[in-house]
Amino acid sequence: MSYPQPPFDPTQQYQQEPPKKSRKKWPWIVAGAVVLIIIIAAATSGGGDKSPSSTASAPTTASTAPQVPAVTSVPAVQAPPTPTAPAMTTSQANAVRKAESYLSFSGFSRTGLIKQLQYEKFSTADSTYAVDHVTVDWTEQADKKAASYMELQAFSRDGLIKQLKFEGFTAEQAAHGAKSVGL
Repeated sequence: MSYPQPPFDPTQQYQQEPPKKSRKKWPWIVAGAVVLIIIIAAATSGGGDKSPSSTASAPTTASTAPQVPAVTSVPAVQAPPTPTAPAMTTSQANAVRKAESYLSFSGFSRTGLIKQLQYEKFSTADSTYAVDHVTVDWTEQADKKAASYMELQAFSRDGLIKQLKFEGFTAEQAAHGAKSVGL
């Protein structure tokens, strides 16, 4: 009884590759590490000495002052920590954001803005903190508020000043606001 033989394939004897010699990888790893260390050392040293070379073509004489190598980098010396104000609480930060939002579209006096923030359920302390920590020109706010009042209804000069003072603006800010709208 004979078993069927597969057809002869002349490339079959070459399909199996002879075992490769094991190459040692550690010399390449060591060489790569050395190169990396050299690159890091060159980068952290400031790129080398940038002072003129002593082999320059200019002759040196005894009358010239000795050359001091240039300092390429000086490590930063940190000052001792100074006492700073504590960071804002989340509630204070939200109050500041809300105050800035209000100031972007309407005119407010300092006291009027504090009252508006309190109406929004911010505490008196957070409302006051927010108003004290926004950059605002209160005279400009009086001008803005005066303009908004004049868009809604007619006012005499004294009536507008009285209304602006009622809103919390100082007499000087209120007078400036009335002047800014032509009264």
